[in-house]
Amino acid sequence: MKFLDQAKIFVKSGDGGAGCVSFRREKYIEFGGPNGGDGGKGGSVWVEAVANLNTLIDFRYQQHFKAHKGYNGMGSDKTGPKGEDIVIKVPVGTEILADDQETVIVDMVTPGQKYLLAKGGDGGRGNAQFKSSTNQAPRYAEPGWPGQELWVWLRLKVIADVGLIGMPNAGKSTFLSVVTSARPKIADYPFTTLHPNLGVAWVDGYEMVIADIPGLIEGAHEGVGLGDRFLKHVERCSAFLHLIDITSDDVVKAYKDIRRELELYNEKLAQKPEIVVLNKADSLSEKEANKKQQALEKAIGKKVFVMSAVAKKGIFESLIEVNKFITRDRKKKDESEEKIIVVENKPWSPLD
Repeated sequence: MKFLDQAKIFVKSGDGGAGCVSFRREKYIEFGGPNGGDGGKGGSVWVEAVANLNTLIDFRYQQHFKAHKGYNGMGSDKTGPKGEDIVIKVPVGTEILADDQETVIVDMVTPGQKYLLAKGGDGGRGNAQFKSSTNQAPRYAEPGWPGQELWVWLRLKVIADVGLIGMPNAGKSTFLSVVTSARPKIADYPFTTLHPNLGVAWVDGYEMVIADIPGLIEGAHEGVGLGDRFLKHVERCSAFLHLIDITSDDVVKAYKDIRRELELYNEKLAQKPEIVVLNKADSLSEKEANKKQQALEKAIGKKVFVMSAVAKKGIFESLIEVNKFITRDRKKKDESEEKIIVVENKPWSPLD
């Protein structure tokens, strides 16, 4: 399935139905008069986040979504039926933005979350509503109120605990394939990864969702390489695993180039917790690897891990370290478990 993380769509809720002009005229029955019913309300447009979607590819083939119009009122005081609503299903993590691509209307982050994007127009009143002591035979009714229409942008940001960042060919995809069941494309040329990949690892009994995004290079914020368009996919991450190719001529420069791109993209992104890892240690001798590790630690003032994803060495040390910064849903889970006390193998709650 092709990955698409941005789409523009047009939505329009249904217009309300018109009110009816009608009079009761039945032989041998007195007290006739206006009995025109109201028009039905137009259908609304809803957005729903669903867990089994991971791309916006469906919106490449359909960009217009229009709800049904409300039915007109009828005689005998019959109100017209309501127009049918439509529900637009989007992946969890989708932001709905206004046409200016800056104003966030709603952020769909919870499975099952629904949001009313365009409300249907109200139905017009029939002539029975206008009857009064001074106007006993009104011959007019209201038209239905128009529905809402707007263009919106859908922008998908994948929901992950850890974001893998680094230069192209730093070994991010290899690392993801080793610690999770994901099978991203792996090759010995730059920009093998063309769209984000997700995988799930288990660390200390907890689930860890890892996102691998296409590699960054110097000038990515200006559109160089694949640019920084994929950085939005790590905005929701609790922490970063910054992978650096230990065989690079200058590992300090490689680190600083990526940090500069993060800061230019979003200062808040650059403030997230970060675990720095020198990858591909199997390509150098232990002495050379230690020398580069010490040089990088001295330059950035923090601990640097050394690993080899191919040889599966030093992997879980970095995972355990980054696991300390992951808080998504875990505190809530731990608190709920603390409320249950086991007595004689039977769960007991303070509410009992």
